[in-house]
Amino acid sequence: MSLPGHQGPHIPAGGVPEPVSLLALPFMTDFRAVIFDIGGVVMGSPFVAIAAYERKLGLPKDYLNCSIVERGADGAWQRFERGQLPLLPFYEQFSRDLSDTVNGNIWYKRYCTRRGIECPVLPSSLAVDGRELFGSMIRESGYYDPHILRAIRRIRGGTCMLLDVLAAQNVLAAAGRHRIIALTNNFARTSTENPIPQSELEFLGWDREGATPSSLRGLFDDFCDSSELGARKPERRFYQMALDRNGIRPQQAVFLDDIGINLKAAKDLGMETIHVPIGGTLSAAQQLEAKLGIDLTGRPFEEEATMAKL
Repeated sequence: MSLPGHQGPHIPAGGVPEPVSLLALPFMTDFRAVIFDIGGVVMGSPFVAIAAYERKLGLPKDYLNCSIVERGADGAWQRFERGQLPLLPFYEQFSRDLSDTVNGNIWYKRYCTRRGIECPVLPSSLAVDGRELFGSMIRESGYYDPHILRAIRRIRGGTCMLLDVLAAQNVLAAAGRHRIIALTNNFARTSTENPIPQSELEFLGWDREGATPSSLRGLFDDFCDSSELGARKPERRFYQMALDRNGIRPQQAVFLDDIGINLKAAKDLGMETIHVPIGGTLSAAQQLEAKLGIDLTGRPFEEEATMAKL
């Protein structure tokens, strides 16, 4: 199938494509890589579960989000994502962090001031169950977003079609290909040092591979995991690790994330960015489509029907 705005090379009866000018190909861009966040982009958003838990406790919107973020580098959530805190101790410290109304109220008042909104009545005490909240976040985000999954498959497939055309003309080296990279604040895999009980894996909906099964990792050319690399978004060095590992300059990468501060850090480095709000994955895929010149959202390619499901 031809890509939008391009009729494709004419292939005569002999089966050899006629020469195609590189300038005639709409997808010949300077971008060499697409970098995807996982939760809230490739997978469902854990923020949906946080919002539901806030409503359950009668908390104002974003109260718990503020508490998580404002803890900074030493917060339980941040340490967990850097692989510095095993799961079961994380539950205890996460509960304690989010039940701290003294700091939580201060941070939420600042949040309201920054946004110019009236601060509602805040809790005098709070008992957050970190295990319950984390479990709901994991289960809520445990499915693939169909628009982004299709985009990833088509980036790979569209690139392969481009390379086939150029290879026939002995200009393959000029094309390169789009690297598909994950850059995720993630949680440590299960290990012999800190094994997760089977009952806990079932509670979280995980198998023995933990938070990132091989089927997820297999979508990407490189999977940059905060819990393995010891750095997390929005730390500049985490982005730089991903670029260096893949031989990519910032200006050659498009980065998709659902969190503004993560996008700002990427943009400050020189990356092209796309914001993916809750419910906005189709729009994000369309924006990416425009940047790459590859059909990511149109009617299915014939070969998509035969692709193996995850």
